[in-house]
Amino acid sequence: MLRRKINVKAAGAALLVAGALTASGLTAPAASAQPDPAQGPQAQAPQAAPALLAAMQRDLGLTAAEATSRLAAEQHAASVAIGLEVALEDSFAGAWVQGGAARLTVATSDADEADEITAEGARAVVVKHSLAELDAAKAALDRAARHTPTDDAPVWFVDLPTNSVVVQALDRDAAEALIDAGGVDRTLVRIEATAEQPRPLYDLRGGEAYYMGSSGRCSIGFSVTRGGQQGFATAGHCGSTGTTTSGYNRVAQGSFQGSSFPGNDYAWVATNSNWTATPYVKGGGGQNVQVAGSTQAPVGSTVCRSGSTTGWHCGTIQQHNTSVTYPQGTVTGVTRTTVCAEPGDSGGAYISGNQAQGVTSGGSGNCRTGGTTFYQPINEILSVYGLTLKTNSGPGDPGDPGDPGDPGDPGGTWAAGTTYQAGSTVTYGGATYRCLQGHTAQTGWEPPHVPALWQRV
Repeated sequence: MLRRKINVKAAGAALLVAGALTASGLTAPAASAQPDPAQGPQAQAPQAAPALLAAMQRDLGLTAAEATSRLAAEQHAASVAIGLEVALEDSFAGAWVQGGAARLTVATSDADEADEITAEGARAVVVKHSLAELDAAKAALDRAARHTPTDDAPVWFVDLPTNSVVVQALDRDAAEALIDAGGVDRTLVRIEATAEQPRPLYDLRGGEAYYMGSSGRCSIGFSVTRGGQQGFATAGHCGSTGTTTSGYNRVAQGSFQGSSFPGNDYAWVATNSNWTATPYVKGGGGQNVQVAGSTQAPVGSTVCRSGSTTGWHCGTIQQHNTSVTYPQGTVTGVTRTTVCAEPGDSGGAYISGNQAQGVTSGGSGNCRTGGTTFYQPINEILSVYGLTLKTNSGPGDPGDPGDPGDPGDPGGTWAAGTTYQAGSTVTYGGATYRCLQGHTAQTGWEPPHVPALWQRV
């Protein structure tokens, strides 16, 4: 095959840069400012966020150095692969990396091009079908799925290492029906047996809406667990035991397992496997506010509320252990606040800093003229039903570094720029903390601020 030869590595680097600029809307710098891909992965080592490196160490079993090296090798491989895709044109049959060293393999349907691939440092594989052929077959299955049942053949994809389109099926006949409906060349397709039945996954987040049976709407308070069961705490007046719920998206969600109102105003809902409890409350602008515990804040403290009608609003705690009479009866032991609320916010989360406080009960006024509201303390709900609050105090994503402002000199052995291993201990501000997952410390990740990384001991 004759074709115009191009600089493979330069093409790969140029396309990677162009893609990044398209996404960001920036103007491309002069070509001379770009790194030379020929210098290899060391010259292009990405500046990875510490949170990303920490997650790679946790989930892939890597050291910090291995994670950094792997990212650099994968970026270099991506540059070479894109360049070869351009150079090989119609015979390109895909590229993939393997192992911690990210060894690049490039497939081609033209045996004459194997030398061109190996010259770029990649392993060459000669296959029967080009990527364009496989993509066209997969697109035909996509079209057929619009009018062919696929519940028992739920997943299909282009599998590069086997140079085929794979259909994963619980029932082989369902896969065959999809292939026939798509008119796809049978030699392009492999059927794999599977027991998996994919489903949508949704998060439980404080302040999000949920709906009770065929009636009204309330708001999630805080995600909780009991044994292996996930769910959320909310207000008792939102539903009685056995009431079914659907989520913000009207997808079936769960049912009330316990409810008390009046007298108290608390309840909890157990959710089905489509829903996952998270340690978050929906904050201003939809941002996640992390929940680290449930220490009761003193009177006068700032407290913020998240609800599905009025969103995120803040005020102060006026009194604990308040009794209030609603038309349905008296509720005791609630906390009185200056935070506004409106119908539909009921059950939503009150949080002070990163500490859960309670779920919205009721009040007066609205978020235009102001008012007084009451919340049912979360700790009583947890105790009554034997629930565990979902928090971010375990290993996980520590989030973006915060703005510590000017903390002065808290004293202690913790220091930004130091790499800590899981199990090491430091002191900070007169307290001792144990490292939960390996990471390199940076400003904004002081131990009291990131319970995903540090546990006070």
